[in-house]
Amino acid sequence: MEPVHVTVWNAEPGTGTSTVPAVFVHGIFTWAEDAAYGFAAQRPLAAGRPLLLVDRRGYGSSPDTARSDFETDADDIVRLLDGCPDGAHLVGHSNGGLAAMLAAGRRPRAVRSLALIQPSAFRAAPDHPAVRELLERVEKPAGPDQPTRPQRTGPRQEERPEQWDPAEYLRLSTEGLGMPMPEPTPARLRAVATSMRERPVWEADPPLEPLAAAPWPKLVVSGTWEDAPELYRRYAGEPLMACAEAVADRIGALRLRVPGYYPHTQNPAEVNAALRGLWS
Repeated sequence: MEPVHVTVWNAEPGTGTSTVPAVFVHGIFTWAEDAAYGFAAQRPLAAGRPLLLVDRRGYGSSPDTARSDFETDADDIVRLLDGCPDGAHLVGHSNGGLAAMLAAGRRPRAVRSLALIQPSAFRAAPDHPAVRELLERVEKPAGPDQPTRPQRTGPRQEERPEQWDPAEYLRLSTEGLGMPMPEPTPARLRAVATSMRERPVWEADPPLEPLAAAPWPKLVVSGTWEDAPELYRRYAGEPLMACAEAVADRIGALRLRVPGYYPHTQNPAEVNAALRGLWS
């Protein structure tokens, strides 16, 4: 299988720098270096260590894929970890956070720390009312007079990707939920098209017990969502906050809440400081 693309931001040699890299895994509608939803705002962290930013398959500069899959993403991350002789710190956002959890569960000895930013690990909190509502909504087949609409948490399981134009899907998933729509560049529309074909994350069973047993430090970050558009908060924010709380509790992670709903892009200084602290 053709390898995924990894952007490398090298640390400048000097006092306080480390050779142990940090691996970043992005979420949906984006790619590693994207300023809107990716990790562009984390570049200052390269002052302390190398940063390895993964473009998941179908995103950024990585190869196309017929269907993005969290298991395949985890395999790609494991291969990258296996190439780090001293291990690596692992950071994942959204669907990339789920893939990072799976990879860390498979290669705990290669991980130095795990940071999860609003991970899409819905099976970690299936009994929470907000998560239960989301799971019922995405798993219930739609009737002929009940058209589905895209959600910012991903397409519904019964939707066929070919029913949607990527630009329209992007508009409905942002402006349709009261969010600003990013420019529909070719790179963005490719990322959206891949997201439309992702294997539903609610099918995954995150490896909570192995992560809880791992000796390295863990951090779970989420936004507070108080200023988010009402629809976006209801459909995405409340389930994601519930997941973050459950994952942190069940794996013994530090918990960070920051204002907003895209913590690493809206409040990068606070998130970056937390990552530096975790890595130290």
